[in-house]
Amino acid sequence: MTSHVIPAAERKVRVDLGDRSYDILIGPGLIAAAGKEIASRLKGRKMAVITDENVAPRYLQPLMASLGENGIEAVSLVLPAGEKTKSFDHLIPVCETVLGARIERNDAVIALGGGVIGDLTGFAAGIVRRGSRFIQVPTSLLAQVDSSVGGKTGINSPHGKNLIGVFHQPDLVLADTDVLDTLSPREFRAGYAEVAKYGLIDKPEFFDWLERNWQAVFAGGAARIEAIAVSCQAKADVVAADERENGLRALLNLGHTFGHALEAATEYDSARLVHGEGVAIGMVLAHEFSSRMNLASPDDARRVEAHLKAVGLPTRIADIPGKLPPAERLMDAIAQDKKVKGGKLTFILTRGIGQSFVADDVPSSEVLGFLKEKHPQ
Repeated sequence: MTSHVIPAAERKVRVDLGDRSYDILIGPGLIAAAGKEIASRLKGRKMAVITDENVAPRYLQPLMASLGENGIEAVSLVLPAGEKTKSFDHLIPVCETVLGARIERNDAVIALGGGVIGDLTGFAAGIVRRGSRFIQVPTSLLAQVDSSVGGKTGINSPHGKNLIGVFHQPDLVLADTDVLDTLSPREFRAGYAEVAKYGLIDKPEFFDWLERNWQAVFAGGAARIEAIAVSCQAKADVVAADERENGLRALLNLGHTFGHALEAATEYDSARLVHGEGVAIGMVLAHEFSSRMNLASPDDARRVEAHLKAVGLPTRIADIPGKLPPAERLMDAIAQDKKVKGGKLTFILTRGIGQSFVADDVPSSEVLGFLKEKHPQ
């Protein structure tokens, strides 16, 4: 059995949910240490590991070896990569794999991958045996700072993104920062959009820090671990205060209402647009719309766009390759959004950098007019 020396750079963030509280461990070498960390926290000794074709060649064997070295018996399932995997077609084999492995209440289902695998696997864990233990091993920056934390799970529908799912909290999150070195520049940039989001919600000093230090975050090392830890702590605080998005947690959707509509408009074609890119465009749109509604200075929108453009993210609808449906179709997707209440549009708007708020009953006519201005039809 191999021993694990905790790196000095490793950070731990606690998500405080009473008897369902859990740790987020952040740092290098955590996939190799996964078996030890899991065995020290869970009584079960059977696991089902769900991953995808991009992640499996690099990380499945080291994870399985670490589990085996710590007395954990595991089976694995490798799925196609990409947003289209978040579907009923792939949910069924995940559930059958978990049941076939005879996973019991003290055992666990492990998601090894990015946000798609985490969301899909978490949904399966939430419904198999009316709820199974669940561990997140996120391998993308976006998953490490956002989707792996907080218990939102689900799959997509032709009606919209993430419309079918459950809240199901993980028992542990292992964010191995070494794996981020293997991401493509595009994937890392997409995850960075979610990092910037936390500054734009209510941490203007963090956004200032990112403007000064983003190159160091991209380079790796201490700045990257710091950015991930700050992001995870920000999300953990919000989740602890509002687990099921009855109020405060909705702020985490800054940029997402516009972004999800754009993803739906591209039919979740990752060659054209990935989630973080949609969020980047959406955050610029949210700040521009706030300016249009006389809530914030147009200088704030320009500052947000300048930073996201500097790191290489798309910031305009026109940046999305290929033809998009008209603004009216984008409005249809927005009307299906989970943040709609009583048929009234709810947006996360802002009064300035780090001053986001939940705006209920936003006039759809204003949104449509704004989209027509911004959409290169």
